[in-house]
Amino acid sequence: MRTYKIVTFCLLIALSSSLSGQQANGGWEKWKYLIGEWVGEGNGQPGQGEGSFSFQADLDGKVLVRKNHTVFPETAKYAAKVHDDLLYVYDGSRGGNQEAIYFDNEGNTIKYKVSFTDNSIVMTSEKSSSSSRFRLSYIKIDDKSVKIIFEMAQPNAPEAFRTYLEGKANKIK
Repeated sequence: MRTYKIVTFCLLIALSSSLSGQQANGGWEKWKYLIGEWVGEGNGQPGQGEGSFSFQADLDGKVLVRKNHTVFPETAKYAAKVHDDLLYVYDGSRGGNQEAIYFDNEGNTIKYKVSFTDNSIVMTSEKSSSSSRFRLSYIKIDDKSVKIIFEMAQPNAPEAFRTYLEGKANKIK
């Protein structure tokens, strides 16, 4: 009887370790095509910009980190601008749905809920009566290119998203 308990205990430990490893490393399957280094260009309200970003798993696969660097050259309407930001994607508190939090060098912070379609990853901030709502979409074109759309909606019309920035990026690594 004691041998049976020891074997059962060992099997439970092995199964538990196996499942936690799958959770840490398997949670990014839908993000797989984005993991790596990218260069891109796009335009929108700040003007024509060029930049690069990367997606990498971190903290033993518990979070996915995007680092972004974009340069907007001077135009007739706007001064030159450098935009840097970080995005952390993680398993959320509500039933394991993924969430994300964004920080940038302008002092902005955005919390997102993540959703998926067959060819896109969409991050949408929650509705608020006092602040704009945001939606960031990565639309897979093929294994080496992606379309990116960043949209905003005003507090008085939280479903009326308008494109603020749009671009295309190509995978380099």
